Amino acid sequence: MNLDWLTLSHFQMMGLLLGFAIAHSGLAALRPKGEMWIGARLYRVLFALVSLPLAVVLIIYFFNHRYDGLQLWQLQGVPVVKPIVWVLSAISFFFLYPATFNLIEIAAIKKPEVHLYETGIIRICRHPQMVGQVIWCIAHTLWIGTSFTLVTSLGLILHHLFAVWHGDRRLMARYGEAFAQVKDRTSIIPFLAILQGRQTINFAEFIRPAYLGVTIFIFGLWWAHPLLMRATATVAW
Repeated sequence: MNLDWLTLSHFQMMGLLLGFAIAHSGLAALRPKGEMWIGARLYRVLFALVSLPLAVVLIIYFFNHRYDGLQLWQLQGVPVVKPIVWVLSAISFFFLYPATFNLIEIAAIKKPEVHLYETGIIRICRHPQMVGQVIWCIAHTLWIGTSFTLVTSLGLILHHLFAVWHGDRRLMARYGEAFAQVKDRTSIIPFLAILQGRQTINFAEFIRPAYLGVTIFIFGLWWAHPLLMRATATVAW
Protein backbone atom coordinates (compact mmCIF):
# COMPACT_ATOMS: atom_id res chain seq x y z
CA MET A 1 0.00 0.00 0.00
CA ASN A 2 1.43 3.40 -1.02
CA LEU A 3 1.67 5.73 1.98
CA ASP A 4 3.60 8.56 0.33
CA TRP A 5 0.70 10.89 1.13
CA LEU A 6 1.24 10.35 4.91
CA THR A 7 3.60 13.28 5.36
CA LEU A 8 5.59 14.12 8.48
CA SER A 9 3.27 17.06 9.10
CA HIS A 10 0.47 14.64 10.07
CA PHE A 11 2.53 13.33 12.99
CA GLN A 12 3.86 16.76 13.91
CA MET A 13 0.31 18.09 14.14
CA MET A 14 -0.70 15.15 16.37
CA GLY A 15 2.27 15.97 18.60
CA LEU A 16 1.33 19.65 18.76
CA LEU A 17 -2.27 18.78 19.60
CA LEU A 18 -1.16 16.37 22.32
CA GLY A 19 1.16 18.97 23.79
CA PHE A 20 -1.58 21.60 23.81
CA ALA A 21 -4.07 19.18 25.39
CA ILE A 22 -1.65 18.21 28.16
CA ALA A 23 -0.75 21.83 28.90
CA HIS A 24 -4.32 23.17 28.73
CA SER A 25 -6.10 20.39 30.62
CA GLY A 26 -3.19 19.91 32.99
CA LEU A 27 -3.17 23.55 34.03
CA ALA A 28 -6.96 23.44 34.42
CA ALA A 29 -6.62 20.43 36.74
CA LEU A 30 -3.91 22.16 38.77
CA ARG A 31 -5.89 25.39 39.11
CA PRO A 32 -7.08 24.91 42.74
CA LYS A 33 -3.55 24.26 44.01
CA GLY A 34 -2.00 26.83 41.69
CA GLU A 35 -4.32 29.56 42.92
CA MET A 36 -3.42 28.68 46.51
CA TRP A 37 0.28 29.03 45.71
CA ILE A 38 0.39 32.14 43.52
CA GLY A 39 -3.14 33.60 43.58
CA ALA A 40 -6.01 33.51 41.08
CA ARG A 41 -4.89 36.46 38.93
CA LEU A 42 -1.29 35.34 38.52
CA TYR A 43 -2.41 31.79 37.78
CA ARG A 44 -4.73 33.11 35.05
CA VAL A 45 -1.78 35.01 33.55
CA LEU A 46 0.36 31.85 33.70
CA PHE A 47 -2.44 29.86 32.05
CA ALA A 48 -2.67 32.41 29.24
CA LEU A 49 1.12 32.62 28.77
CA VAL A 50 1.24 28.86 28.25
CA SER A 51 -2.00 28.25 26.35
CA LEU A 52 -2.10 31.19 23.93
CA PRO A 53 1.34 30.70 22.33
CA LEU A 54 0.61 26.99 21.88
CA ALA A 55 -2.75 27.84 20.30
CA VAL A 56 -1.10 30.33 17.93
CA VAL A 57 1.47 27.71 16.91
CA LEU A 58 -1.33 25.24 16.20
CA ILE A 59 -3.26 27.75 14.09
CA ILE A 60 -0.25 28.78 12.02
CA TYR A 61 0.86 25.18 11.50
CA PHE A 62 -2.64 24.16 10.44
CA PHE A 63 -2.99 27.02 7.96
CA ASN A 64 0.40 26.27 6.41
CA HIS A 65 -0.15 22.51 6.06
CA ARG A 66 -3.90 22.21 5.59
CA TYR A 67 -3.52 20.83 2.06
CA ASP A 68 -0.90 18.23 3.01
CA GLY A 69 -1.51 14.56 2.46
CA LEU A 70 -4.24 12.83 0.52
CA GLN A 71 -7.06 14.79 -1.10
CA LEU A 72 -10.03 12.77 0.15
CA TRP A 73 -12.66 14.89 -1.60
CA GLN A 74 -12.87 18.20 -3.44
CA LEU A 75 -16.09 20.15 -2.97
CA GLN A 76 -14.83 23.72 -3.26
CA GLY A 77 -16.24 23.98 -6.76
CA VAL A 78 -19.75 23.10 -5.59
CA PRO A 79 -21.61 26.45 -5.24
CA VAL A 80 -23.63 25.55 -2.15
CA VAL A 81 -20.65 24.31 -0.14
CA LYS A 82 -18.98 27.68 0.53
CA PRO A 83 -22.01 29.35 2.17
CA ILE A 84 -22.61 26.18 4.21
CA VAL A 85 -19.03 26.30 5.47
CA TRP A 86 -19.28 29.98 6.40
CA VAL A 87 -22.63 29.54 8.16
CA LEU A 88 -21.35 26.54 10.13
CA SER A 89 -18.18 28.42 11.03
CA ALA A 90 -20.20 31.42 12.25
CA ILE A 91 -22.44 29.17 14.37
CA SER A 92 -19.38 27.47 15.82
CA PHE A 93 -18.05 30.76 17.23
CA PHE A 94 -21.25 31.38 19.18
CA PHE A 95 -20.62 28.07 20.94
CA LEU A 96 -16.84 28.36 21.15
CA TYR A 97 -16.61 31.61 23.08
CA PRO A 98 -19.02 31.63 26.03
CA ALA A 99 -16.05 32.81 28.13
CA THR A 100 -16.42 36.23 26.50
CA PHE A 101 -19.04 36.84 29.18
CA ASN A 102 -16.17 37.33 31.64
CA LEU A 103 -13.46 39.16 29.70
CA ILE A 104 -12.30 41.09 32.76
CA GLU A 105 -11.70 37.78 34.51
CA ILE A 106 -9.91 36.30 31.51
CA ALA A 107 -7.62 39.33 31.49
CA ALA A 108 -7.14 38.94 35.27
CA ILE A 109 -8.37 42.51 35.80
CA LYS A 110 -11.00 41.09 38.09
CA LYS A 111 -10.21 38.07 40.23
CA PRO A 112 -10.87 34.97 38.02
CA GLU A 113 -13.40 32.55 39.45
CA VAL A 114 -14.96 29.23 38.54
CA HIS A 115 -18.65 29.76 37.74
CA LEU A 116 -21.53 27.32 37.82
CA TYR A 117 -23.69 28.48 34.91
CA GLU A 118 -27.18 27.38 33.95
CA THR A 119 -28.20 30.28 31.74
CA GLY A 120 -27.83 31.37 28.14
CA ILE A 121 -26.12 28.88 25.89
CA ILE A 122 -25.66 26.45 28.80
CA ARG A 123 -29.40 25.80 28.59
CA ILE A 124 -28.77 24.52 25.06
CA CYS A 125 -25.59 22.59 25.83
CA ARG A 126 -23.58 22.18 29.03
CA HIS A 127 -20.32 22.10 27.06
CA PRO A 128 -20.75 24.64 24.25
CA GLN A 129 -17.04 24.83 23.44
CA MET A 130 -17.01 21.15 22.53
CA VAL A 131 -20.02 21.61 20.26
CA GLY A 132 -18.46 24.70 18.65
CA GLN A 133 -15.23 22.83 17.99
CA VAL A 134 -17.06 19.90 16.40
CA ILE A 135 -19.03 22.27 14.13
CA TRP A 136 -15.83 24.16 13.19
CA CYS A 137 -14.05 20.91 12.37
CA ILE A 138 -16.94 19.63 10.25
CA ALA A 139 -17.03 22.91 8.28
CA HIS A 140 -13.30 23.10 7.60
CA THR A 141 -12.85 19.40 6.88
CA LEU A 142 -15.76 19.58 4.43
CA TRP A 143 -14.16 22.56 2.67
CA ILE A 144 -10.51 21.41 2.58
CA GLY A 145 -11.02 17.66 2.31
CA THR A 146 -7.43 16.53 3.00
CA SER A 147 -6.09 13.80 5.26
CA PHE A 148 -4.12 16.41 7.23
CA THR A 149 -7.27 18.41 7.97
CA LEU A 150 -9.12 15.24 8.93
CA VAL A 151 -6.34 14.24 11.35
CA THR A 152 -6.35 17.75 12.85
CA SER A 153 -10.12 17.72 13.24
CA LEU A 154 -10.16 14.30 14.89
CA GLY A 155 -7.45 15.39 17.31
CA LEU A 156 -9.30 18.58 18.25
CA ILE A 157 -12.58 16.72 18.73
CA LEU A 158 -10.95 14.04 20.90
CA HIS A 159 -9.38 16.73 23.07
CA HIS A 160 -12.72 18.47 23.55
CA LEU A 161 -14.51 15.21 24.31
CA PHE A 162 -11.92 14.57 27.00
CA ALA A 163 -12.50 18.12 28.24
CA VAL A 164 -16.21 17.32 28.68
CA TRP A 165 -15.38 14.51 31.10
CA HIS A 166 -12.58 16.49 32.71
CA GLY A 167 -14.70 19.61 33.13
CA ASP A 168 -17.63 17.74 34.68
CA ARG A 169 -15.23 15.96 37.02
CA ARG A 170 -13.69 19.23 38.23
CA LEU A 171 -17.08 20.92 38.70
CA MET A 172 -18.40 17.91 40.63
CA ALA A 173 -15.37 17.99 42.91
CA ARG A 174 -15.84 21.72 43.50
CA TYR A 175 -19.62 22.05 43.80
CA GLY A 176 -20.87 18.55 44.62
CA GLU A 177 -24.65 18.29 44.79
CA ALA A 178 -25.17 21.77 43.30
CA PHE A 179 -23.43 20.68 40.10
CA ALA A 180 -25.26 17.33 40.15
CA GLN A 181 -28.54 19.27 39.98
CA VAL A 182 -27.27 21.43 37.11
CA LYS A 183 -26.12 18.29 35.33
CA ASP A 184 -29.62 16.81 35.69
CA ARG A 185 -31.17 19.93 34.13
CA THR A 186 -28.72 20.29 31.22
CA SER A 187 -27.34 18.11 28.44
CA ILE A 188 -24.15 17.60 26.48
CA ILE A 189 -26.06 17.01 23.24
CA PRO A 190 -27.45 20.40 22.08
CA PHE A 191 -31.18 20.99 22.79
CA LEU A 192 -31.64 17.48 24.26
CA ALA A 193 -32.51 18.73 27.76
CA ILE A 194 -34.98 21.22 26.24
CA LEU A 195 -36.64 18.54 24.11
CA GLN A 196 -36.87 16.26 27.16
CA GLY A 197 -38.51 19.01 29.23
CA ARG A 198 -35.65 19.21 31.73
CA GLN A 199 -34.74 22.74 30.60
CA THR A 200 -36.36 25.77 29.00
CA ILE A 201 -34.81 28.41 26.77
CA ASN A 202 -34.88 32.09 27.66
CA PHE A 203 -34.10 34.23 24.60
CA ALA A 204 -33.69 37.36 26.74
CA GLU A 205 -30.51 35.85 28.17
CA PHE A 206 -28.89 36.06 24.73
CA ILE A 207 -29.35 39.85 24.54
CA ARG A 208 -26.00 40.85 25.99
CA PRO A 209 -22.83 42.58 24.80
CA ALA A 210 -20.88 39.32 24.64
CA TYR A 211 -22.95 38.02 21.73
CA LEU A 212 -22.64 41.36 19.94
CA GLY A 213 -18.88 41.07 20.39
CA VAL A 214 -18.85 37.57 18.91
CA THR A 215 -20.97 38.79 15.97
CA ILE A 216 -18.53 41.63 15.27
CA PHE A 217 -15.65 39.17 15.55
CA ILE A 218 -17.27 36.85 12.99
CA PHE A 219 -17.70 39.65 10.43
CA GLY A 220 -14.18 40.89 11.15
CA LEU A 221 -12.78 37.42 10.60
CA TRP A 222 -14.73 37.08 7.36
CA TRP A 223 -13.21 40.35 6.12
CA ALA A 224 -9.68 39.58 7.37
CA HIS A 225 -9.58 35.90 6.36
CA PRO A 226 -7.56 36.44 3.14
CA LEU A 227 -5.10 38.68 5.03
CA LEU A 228 -4.75 36.04 7.73
CA MET A 229 -3.98 33.38 5.14
CA ARG A 230 -1.26 35.52 3.58
CA ALA A 231 0.22 36.46 6.95
CA THR A 232 0.54 32.88 8.16
CA ALA A 233 2.02 31.83 4.81
CA THR A 234 4.99 34.10 5.52
CA VAL A 235 5.93 31.92 8.51
CA ALA A 236 8.27 29.24 7.15
CA TRP A 237 7.23 26.15 9.07
